[in-house]
Amino acid sequence: MRLSRTFLSRLALAMALSVPLAGPALADAEKFEADLRALFADRPGELTIGEVSESLLGGETRAKDLEYVSERGERVQVDRYVVEGNYDDPDQVVLEGLKVTEEEDGQTGTITARRLVVVEPSRPVLSPRGVLADDLEAAELTAEGLVIERNGRTVLDAAGETPRSVTNPRLTVEHLDVRDIAPTTIGSLEATDIAGSGEAFGEIGDGEFTLGTLNIKGLRDLNSQAGARADRVELKNLDIEAQRLAATLDRLLVDGDMADGAGSLRLESLDLDLARMIELAPAEERTRLRMMSNVLTGGNGHLALDAAFDGQWEALDDTRAMLLGESRVTAADAFRWTLDSETPARLPEGVDPSTYFAEVDGLDDVTLLGGEIETTLTDLGLFGRLPAVIATSQGMSEDEFMAQARTQAKGLGSLFGPEFATLFGGLVDMMEGKASELVVHFTLPEGDEQELDALADDPLVLPSKLSMQVHTR
Repeated sequence: MRLSRTFLSRLALAMALSVPLAGPALADAEKFEADLRALFADRPGELTIGEVSESLLGGETRAKDLEYVSERGERVQVDRYVVEGNYDDPDQVVLEGLKVTEEEDGQTGTITARRLVVVEPSRPVLSPRGVLADDLEAAELTAEGLVIERNGRTVLDAAGETPRSVTNPRLTVEHLDVRDIAPTTIGSLEATDIAGSGEAFGEIGDGEFTLGTLNIKGLRDLNSQAGARADRVELKNLDIEAQRLAATLDRLLVDGDMADGAGSLRLESLDLDLARMIELAPAEERTRLRMMSNVLTGGNGHLALDAAFDGQWEALDDTRAMLLGESRVTAADAFRWTLDSETPARLPEGVDPSTYFAEVDGLDDVTLLGGEIETTLTDLGLFGRLPAVIATSQGMSEDEFMAQARTQAKGLGSLFGPEFATLFGGLVDMMEGKASELVVHFTLPEGDEQELDALADDPLVLPSKLSMQVHTR
């Protein structure tokens, strides 16, 4: 057989290229298999690997058909595992056909993912306990077709007198993108096309939900027993259908990063389907619930809520700050409530204001030093509906109820003072249609120290501590 000069030249070139690569290629494949086996070495069980190989020209190390089965029933399966780039400093790691199954106390939990990609990981072999375990660092992680499910009862939060739990929970995420991964922090997390279901979930019973988008930024304290924190959380297009709750929510935004001087919470278009919830309620409760629904919604069966809460702080000196707050809650066809505050406060001794507000969970240890607070209640239809419903429930006419209400308002006023008489009388005026807004303005004496938690625990002390003005519009 005669071979052309061109063919021989190409064959010689291929042989020349393959000779220096053969050693490292084999070394990377062997190292990959050794690392995989070392990962499960301290776990009683059996690991099988179908094939370990590397591309001819290097740059990709592969393992196929991995399966680990422990003596306790734990199972890890990966159809295809690829390390791209330098094995010891990979560009990315790709897992396809991932399935992790665990058994504990007779219950089985499963995590599956159609495809998992980790970009610039700190090591080529990922822990079976999770890609965020064992101090992994990575530039980015993406997952497609993620499914997490467990049979039996799962405790979600053991804190408090009554632990929260759910039975047979299932969560699916079509796409997950996590960036800037470190042992205790995550730069951002975005999940899309989320769905979940469960049984016996607290007060709402069996149910399911869908969520269009979940976006979290600035996750930190991931290993803290007190729980992780986030600078910003946003979710969009939430739909809940459960035994005792039927609701949709267009958007929820929580900006918890107070280090920049401001934080906020936004609740946009929360629609509670009260009519549907009444249908699902026990028969003996439906009459009472239907009456409440008629008062709140005017008979349409849907309560639509929007809310905004904004908080700011401005440092006055090393130990004092000005606290500014604006709150708005609107229930369509029912009421609007607003609260505005401007209060100087003394911070706990020895704290830096920016550091304190960046980590604050509450204001129990803050001391007020005076300030102004104003709250406004606006009738959008609720107060006009109250007399008829309350009168009917008490077996009296509307005129009798209104006369009784005004007498009670005067009695409470004589107990608490003239401003409270105006306050309670204003509420009666709103029910009679004589007023549409009730405004209450509080003034804390300048320089007077007030503990926030003390005022909250004992509201009866307010008349002696506050200067209060009330008027209607």
